[in-house]
This record gives sequence, structure tokens and C-alpha cells, in this order.
Amino acid sequence: MKSGPILLVEDDVDDQEFITDALQMLGVKNHIEIFDNGQKALDFLLNSDQQPFIILSDVNLPIMNGLQLKAEIQQNQYLRNKAIPFIFLSTSADSKAVYEAFELSVQGFFVKENTYDGIQQQLRQIIEYWKNCRHPNFTE
Repeated sequence: MKSGPILLVEDDVDDQEFITDALQMLGVKNHIEIFDNGQKALDFLLNSDQQPFIILSDVNLPIMNGLQLKAEIQQNQYLRNKAIPFIFLSTSADSKAVYEAFELSVQGFFVKENTYDGIQQQLRQIIEYWKNCRHPNFTE
């Protein structure tokens, strides 16, 4: 559902707070689940019957990076059928990572803005797009 949780997969505590605050200032009502590595996010997805609204993930993460997380989701029929929009929000976007992300059918790849206004604008665009987009699991 579009009211499902936003999964934020980010290991930097400052970025976690920055993104969470920006989402709250935008008036986003979705609960935000924060994971500091891809394995924790994957475990949540595999053990939850919730339909997350969106996944916002960094690329560079400990234990399981964002690209590995997206690959695991793609390889798992249960998770693939959830069709959760997966967006990379990373501090770096080298061409190899961007190419690999799109090979994994990612729905977007953004370099994190480093100002509060900038990150708010990015998040506003992402959230508004997915709130208005037709989606196989969003029937509302």
C-alpha cells in the first residue's frame, strides 16, 4: 500500500537523521524503518507481511551493500512479486554502480544532495512520483 513503511537502508547515522527529518518536514506520514545494512533490510522483507511503500538505499553499506540487496530481492520470487520501488540515494554514483543498479531493474539512482533544501527537493520528487504512479500492488 502507498501507506506502507518507507525502508531507509543507510549506515550513516547523520544521513539517517537528515533524510528522516526531511521526510517528516515534507509531511510524509509513512512510518520509516531504518536499517544500517542490507542484510537487516533483507531479513525484515523476508519476515514481514507488510507491503513497503518504497525502499531508499545507499549503495555502500556494510555486510550486504545496496546492489547485493537489490540482487537478492530480484532473485526472490516472494519479494519480486511485492514490486517494491527501489531507489538508490547515495553519496557517490560511479558509472559502474549506476549501470549495475539499472541492470538490476532499480527504479532510480540519485546522488544525495548535501543541503537540507536539496535533499527535501529530491525526496519530494521521489515520494510524489510514487504516490501518483500506478503500481501492481497499490490498489488504492
